[in-house]
Amino acid sequence: MYAIETDLLSKIYKNGLKAVDEVSIKIENGEIFGFLGPNGAGKSTTIMILTTLLKPSSGKAFVAGFDVASQAKKVRENIGYVQQDSTVDEYLTGRENLILQAKLNHLPKEFMQKQIDDILGIVELTDRQHEQVVTYSGGMRKRLDIAGGLLHRPKVLFLDEPTLGLDIQTRYKIWEYIKKIHTEFGMSIFLTTHYMEEADKLCDNISIIDHGKIKVTGSPRSLKSSLGNEVVVFETDSDEKLDNLISDLKAISIVKEVTSDASKITVFTTNGDLLMPKIFQQANELGMKVETISLTKPTLDDVFLSYTGRDLREDNGKYDRKKERERLRKIRA
Repeated sequence: MYAIETDLLSKIYKNGLKAVDEVSIKIENGEIFGFLGPNGAGKSTTIMILTTLLKPSSGKAFVAGFDVASQAKKVRENIGYVQQDSTVDEYLTGRENLILQAKLNHLPKEFMQKQIDDILGIVELTDRQHEQVVTYSGGMRKRLDIAGGLLHRPKVLFLDEPTLGLDIQTRYKIWEYIKKIHTEFGMSIFLTTHYMEEADKLCDNISIIDHGKIKVTGSPRSLKSSLGNEVVVFETDSDEKLDNLISDLKAISIVKEVTSDASKITVFTTNGDLLMPKIFQQANELGMKVETISLTKPTLDDVFLSYTGRDLREDNGKYDRKKERERLRKIRA
């Protein structure tokens, strides 16, 4: 039995939009799984189906061994769900928020207080538990959100953009808590994120989804290795003969893939040192000048760019949670 398993899962909204298109994934028990994609790619719809907030149009999905369509109550009993936006009550204390969450999850009274104590210790909020949440920082509120999702010891924890909008230091701290939670409980974690570094640091495996379809699945290391050992990025003074240059580069045996964005070319290669002189030579023969060039190792950003044709960080800069919720509300109507 898998922690999460989907088979040809699809969702078509009333307006005809196919938001999820025959998605098939298998997530092992105890795995941290990253689900990545541009805005509008189908991430939110998929996570809403898996958490029983939406019914699929076709296909099957199982979470903790239960069918999300026919056994929704059982699924909800076995999952924790931490949303993008904080759901804690600012005017209650941290502990009062967790007591409320525990009651909503029907935790037995004799079990509740110890469980809350344990969870507060794990997210390091014991010293601030009796203070109103309005006094908490953004990182502390997110830790309290995560604590609420852990109270009933779920088999599968869904973390939807857990560090979106947080500063880099706080983001790193949240990563530490996620790792700590994973080690402490041995639970399966389904993570969506806009930060490639986050997926690289935390996830055992990831899937990239675009236009409702899974483009690729694998470990961060294997996906980066599949592109080549090195990445050469260069810019030219003209894009007039860019197609010719790209075609010439693709014909070189040590080149695995070439992508372009205006005059900026990204080449995935098995030997960057050998390729760079060839780039200058090919450009020169076409009457083009290489203005900048760099050599790096592949990153998940490069993997994402390769499979979607765009940089996830570009989407992130335009991301508006309120607009995204409104968009989903309209297509569900």
